[in-house]
Amino acid sequence: MKIVIIEDEIKTARSLAQLITTLRPEAEIVATIQSVERAVYWLTEMPQPDLIFMDIQLSDGLCFEIFESVKVVPPVIFCTAYDHYAIEAFKANGIDYLLKPFKQEHIEGALAKLSQLKSYFSNEKPLVPELETLLKKLSSPEPKKSFLVFKQNKYITIKTETIAFFYIHNETTWLRTFDQQDYTISQPLEEVQGMVPASQFYRLNRQYLVNFDAIKEVEHYFSRKLFIKLTIPTPEKLLIGKEKVSQFLGWLENR
Repeated sequence: MKIVIIEDEIKTARSLAQLITTLRPEAEIVATIQSVERAVYWLTEMPQPDLIFMDIQLSDGLCFEIFESVKVVPPVIFCTAYDHYAIEAFKANGIDYLLKPFKQEHIEGALAKLSQLKSYFSNEKPLVPELETLLKKLSSPEPKKSFLVFKQNKYITIKTETIAFFYIHNETTWLRTFDQQDYTISQPLEEVQGMVPASQFYRLNRQYLVNFDAIKEVEHYFSRKLFIKLTIPTPEKLLIGKEKVSQFLGWLENR
Protein backbone atom coordinates (compact mmCIF):
# COMPACT_ATOMS: atom_id res chain seq x y z
CA MET A 1 0.00 0.00 0.00
CA LYS A 2 1.44 3.36 -1.09
CA ILE A 3 0.76 6.26 1.29
CA VAL A 4 1.26 10.03 1.08
CA ILE A 5 1.47 12.17 4.22
CA ILE A 6 0.45 15.82 3.87
CA GLU A 7 1.52 17.55 7.09
CA ASP A 8 3.40 20.82 7.59
CA GLU A 9 4.91 19.89 10.98
CA ILE A 10 7.97 17.82 10.14
CA LYS A 11 8.22 16.10 13.53
CA THR A 12 4.55 15.15 13.41
CA ALA A 13 4.95 13.79 9.87
CA ARG A 14 7.94 11.66 10.92
CA SER A 15 6.09 10.34 13.97
CA LEU A 16 3.06 9.51 11.85
CA ALA A 17 5.19 7.71 9.26
CA GLN A 18 6.84 5.65 11.98
CA LEU A 19 3.45 4.66 13.46
CA ILE A 20 2.12 3.65 10.04
CA THR A 21 5.11 1.50 9.11
CA THR A 22 5.09 -0.10 12.56
CA LEU A 23 1.44 -1.09 12.15
CA ARG A 24 1.68 -1.92 8.44
CA PRO A 25 5.26 -2.94 7.57
CA GLU A 26 4.23 -3.51 3.97
CA ALA A 27 3.17 0.14 3.60
CA GLU A 28 5.39 2.50 1.61
CA ILE A 29 5.46 6.22 2.42
CA VAL A 30 6.01 7.60 -1.07
CA ALA A 31 5.94 11.31 -0.19
CA THR A 32 5.72 13.74 2.73
CA ILE A 33 4.33 17.13 1.72
CA GLN A 34 4.05 20.36 3.75
CA SER A 35 1.95 22.76 1.66
CA VAL A 36 -1.21 23.10 -0.43
CA GLU A 37 0.77 24.25 -3.46
CA ARG A 38 3.16 21.30 -3.32
CA ALA A 39 0.33 18.82 -2.72
CA VAL A 40 -1.54 20.06 -5.78
CA TYR A 41 1.59 19.75 -7.90
CA TRP A 42 2.44 16.26 -6.59
CA LEU A 43 -1.09 14.86 -6.99
CA THR A 44 -1.27 16.31 -10.50
CA GLU A 45 2.11 15.08 -11.73
CA MET A 46 2.59 11.79 -9.86
CA PRO A 47 0.54 8.57 -9.69
CA GLN A 48 -1.92 8.95 -6.85
CA PRO A 49 -1.35 6.69 -3.82
CA ASP A 50 -3.66 4.17 -2.18
CA LEU A 51 -4.20 6.33 0.90
CA ILE A 52 -3.49 9.87 2.11
CA PHE A 53 -2.97 11.06 5.68
CA MET A 54 -3.72 14.78 5.63
CA ASP A 55 -3.48 17.63 8.12
CA ILE A 56 -6.09 20.37 7.64
CA GLN A 57 -4.07 23.49 8.39
CA LEU A 58 -1.00 23.54 6.16
CA SER A 59 1.77 26.09 5.78
CA ASP A 60 -0.02 28.03 3.02
CA GLY A 61 -3.72 27.44 3.71
CA LEU A 62 -6.40 24.86 4.42
CA CYS A 63 -6.08 21.44 2.82
CA PHE A 64 -9.56 21.72 1.30
CA GLU A 65 -8.03 24.02 -1.31
CA ILE A 66 -6.25 20.94 -2.67
CA PHE A 67 -9.57 19.32 -3.56
CA GLU A 68 -10.63 22.47 -5.42
CA SER A 69 -7.54 22.34 -7.64
CA VAL A 70 -7.04 18.63 -8.36
CA LYS A 71 -9.19 15.50 -8.35
CA VAL A 72 -8.15 13.46 -5.31
CA VAL A 73 -8.95 9.80 -5.94
CA PRO A 74 -7.73 7.87 -2.87
CA PRO A 75 -9.43 7.87 0.55
CA VAL A 76 -8.14 10.36 3.10
CA ILE A 77 -7.56 10.06 6.84
CA PHE A 78 -7.54 13.56 8.32
CA CYS A 79 -5.22 14.29 11.26
CA THR A 80 -5.78 17.68 12.89
CA ALA A 81 -5.84 19.61 16.13
CA TYR A 82 -9.29 21.06 15.34
CA ASP A 83 -12.65 19.33 15.68
CA HIS A 84 -14.80 21.73 13.65
CA TYR A 85 -13.80 20.64 10.13
CA ALA A 86 -15.37 17.18 10.32
CA ILE A 87 -18.19 17.88 7.87
CA GLU A 88 -15.83 19.30 5.24
CA ALA A 89 -13.46 16.39 5.82
CA PHE A 90 -16.05 13.69 5.19
CA LYS A 91 -17.18 15.52 2.07
CA ALA A 92 -13.57 15.44 0.82
CA ASN A 93 -12.87 11.69 0.59
CA GLY A 94 -12.53 11.45 4.37
CA ILE A 95 -12.90 8.03 5.96
CA ASP A 96 -11.69 9.04 9.43
CA TYR A 97 -10.95 12.16 11.44
CA LEU A 98 -8.19 11.89 14.05
CA LEU A 99 -7.53 14.63 16.58
CA LYS A 100 -3.97 15.41 17.60
CA PRO A 101 -2.12 14.25 19.58
CA PHE A 102 -2.98 10.84 18.14
CA LYS A 103 -1.79 7.50 19.46
CA GLN A 104 -0.96 4.17 17.87
CA GLU A 105 -4.43 2.79 18.57
CA HIS A 106 -5.99 5.75 16.72
CA ILE A 107 -3.95 5.02 13.60
CA GLU A 108 -4.71 1.31 13.89
CA GLY A 109 -8.43 2.05 14.13
CA ALA A 110 -8.31 4.25 11.02
CA LEU A 111 -6.39 1.67 9.00
CA ALA A 112 -8.79 -1.04 10.15
CA LYS A 113 -11.72 1.10 9.02
CA LEU A 114 -10.11 1.42 5.58
CA SER A 115 -9.83 -2.37 5.35
CA GLN A 116 -13.45 -2.81 6.40
CA LEU A 117 -14.66 -0.30 3.82
CA LYS A 118 -12.67 -1.98 1.05
CA SER A 119 -14.13 -5.33 2.02
CA TYR A 120 -17.64 -3.95 2.21
CA PHE A 121 -17.64 -2.18 -1.14
CA SER A 122 -15.88 -5.02 -2.91
CA ASN A 123 -19.14 -6.93 -2.41
CA GLU A 124 -20.96 -4.10 -4.26
CA LYS A 125 -23.51 -3.62 -1.47
CA PRO A 126 -25.63 -0.47 -1.66
CA LEU A 127 -25.35 2.26 0.92
CA VAL A 128 -27.64 1.91 3.90
CA PRO A 129 -30.51 4.38 3.21
CA GLU A 130 -30.36 5.85 6.72
CA LEU A 131 -26.64 6.53 6.37
CA GLU A 132 -27.13 8.21 3.00
CA THR A 133 -29.81 10.48 4.47
CA LEU A 134 -27.58 11.39 7.41
CA LEU A 135 -24.67 12.29 5.13
CA LYS A 136 -26.92 14.58 3.09
CA LYS A 137 -28.00 16.39 6.24
CA LEU A 138 -24.43 16.77 7.45
CA SER A 139 -23.27 18.14 4.11
CA SER A 140 -25.64 21.11 4.30
CA PRO A 141 -24.77 23.00 7.52
CA GLU A 142 -26.50 26.32 8.13
CA PRO A 143 -24.11 29.27 7.62
CA LYS A 144 -23.63 31.61 10.58
CA LYS A 145 -26.00 34.56 10.28
CA SER A 146 -24.31 36.84 12.82
CA PHE A 147 -21.31 37.21 15.13
CA LEU A 148 -21.41 38.31 18.75
CA VAL A 149 -18.78 40.95 19.57
CA PHE A 150 -17.87 42.90 22.68
CA LYS A 151 -16.97 46.58 22.55
CA GLN A 152 -17.14 49.41 25.07
CA ASN A 153 -18.58 47.11 27.75
CA LYS A 154 -21.42 46.02 25.47
CA TYR A 155 -22.24 42.89 23.52
CA ILE A 156 -23.26 43.62 19.94
CA THR A 157 -24.59 41.32 17.22
CA ILE A 158 -23.04 41.90 13.80
CA LYS A 159 -24.94 40.39 10.88
CA THR A 160 -22.71 38.36 8.57
CA GLU A 161 -24.04 40.16 5.49
CA THR A 162 -22.75 43.50 6.88
CA ILE A 163 -19.15 42.21 7.24
CA ALA A 164 -16.78 43.30 4.48
CA PHE A 165 -13.91 41.09 5.56
CA PHE A 166 -12.29 39.18 8.42
CA TYR A 167 -8.57 39.52 9.06
CA ILE A 168 -5.77 38.64 11.46
CA HIS A 169 -3.82 41.35 13.25
CA ASN A 170 -1.37 40.70 16.10
CA GLU A 171 -2.54 37.06 16.22
CA THR A 172 -6.13 38.19 16.88
CA THR A 173 -9.08 37.73 14.52
CA TRP A 174 -10.94 40.92 13.58
CA LEU A 175 -13.90 41.74 11.39
CA ARG A 176 -14.52 45.01 9.57
CA THR A 177 -18.03 46.01 8.56
CA PHE A 178 -19.01 47.90 5.43
CA ASP A 179 -19.40 51.05 7.57
CA GLN A 180 -15.73 50.61 8.58
CA GLN A 181 -16.22 49.49 12.16
CA ASP A 182 -13.66 47.02 13.56
CA TYR A 183 -14.41 44.34 16.15
CA THR A 184 -12.43 41.46 17.58
CA ILE A 185 -13.92 37.97 17.68
CA SER A 186 -12.90 34.88 19.61
CA GLN A 187 -12.88 32.39 16.72
CA PRO A 188 -9.69 31.77 14.71
CA LEU A 189 -9.92 32.70 11.05
CA GLU A 190 -9.83 29.03 10.00
CA GLU A 191 -12.95 28.40 12.07
CA VAL A 192 -14.70 31.50 10.72
CA GLN A 193 -14.06 30.27 7.17
CA GLY A 194 -16.12 27.17 7.92
CA MET A 195 -18.95 29.24 9.40
CA VAL A 196 -19.66 31.62 6.53
CA PRO A 197 -20.97 30.73 3.02
CA ALA A 198 -18.14 29.70 0.71
CA SER A 199 -20.06 31.24 -2.18
CA GLN A 200 -19.97 34.65 -0.44
CA PHE A 201 -16.60 34.71 1.36
CA TYR A 202 -13.20 33.81 -0.08
CA ARG A 203 -9.94 33.18 1.80
CA LEU A 204 -7.49 35.35 -0.15
CA ASN A 205 -4.51 34.31 1.97
CA ARG A 206 -3.67 33.36 5.55
CA GLN A 207 -4.68 36.82 6.85
CA TYR A 208 -7.85 37.75 4.94
CA LEU A 209 -11.31 36.29 4.36
CA VAL A 210 -13.22 38.65 2.08
CA ASN A 211 -16.89 39.19 1.24
CA PHE A 212 -17.62 39.12 -2.50
CA ASP A 213 -19.69 42.30 -2.17
CA ALA A 214 -16.64 44.15 -0.84
CA ILE A 215 -14.50 43.48 -3.92
CA LYS A 216 -14.15 46.52 -6.15
CA GLU A 217 -11.34 45.69 -8.58
CA VAL A 218 -8.90 42.89 -9.41
CA GLU A 219 -5.59 43.79 -11.02
CA HIS A 220 -2.58 41.85 -12.26
CA TYR A 221 0.46 42.23 -10.02
CA PHE A 222 4.13 41.23 -10.13
CA SER A 223 5.10 37.54 -10.33
CA ARG A 224 1.68 36.56 -11.71
CA LYS A 225 -0.09 37.56 -8.50
CA LEU A 226 -3.40 39.43 -8.25
CA PHE A 227 -3.98 42.68 -6.39
CA ILE A 228 -7.47 42.92 -4.86
CA LYS A 229 -9.01 46.33 -4.19
CA LEU A 230 -12.01 46.56 -1.89
CA THR A 231 -14.71 49.17 -1.56
CA ILE A 232 -13.33 50.09 1.87
CA PRO A 233 -9.72 50.45 3.07
CA THR A 234 -7.74 47.46 4.37
CA PRO A 235 -4.84 47.48 6.82
CA GLU A 236 -2.60 45.86 4.22
CA LYS A 237 -2.37 45.39 0.47
CA LEU A 238 -4.40 42.33 -0.53
CA LEU A 239 -2.52 39.94 -2.81
CA ILE A 240 -3.28 36.45 -4.10
CA GLY A 241 -0.37 34.16 -4.92
CA LYS A 242 -0.04 32.73 -8.42
CA GLU A 243 -0.98 29.22 -7.21
CA LYS A 244 -4.49 30.43 -6.23
CA VAL A 245 -5.18 32.77 -9.17
CA SER A 246 -7.17 30.27 -11.26
CA GLN A 247 -9.17 29.12 -8.26
CA PHE A 248 -10.02 32.69 -7.24
CA LEU A 249 -11.03 33.75 -10.75
CA GLY A 250 -13.23 30.64 -11.00
CA TRP A 251 -14.88 31.61 -7.72
CA LEU A 252 -15.55 35.13 -9.03
CA GLU A 253 -16.99 33.79 -12.29
CA ASN A 254 -19.29 31.26 -10.63
CA ARG A 255 -20.71 33.58 -8.01
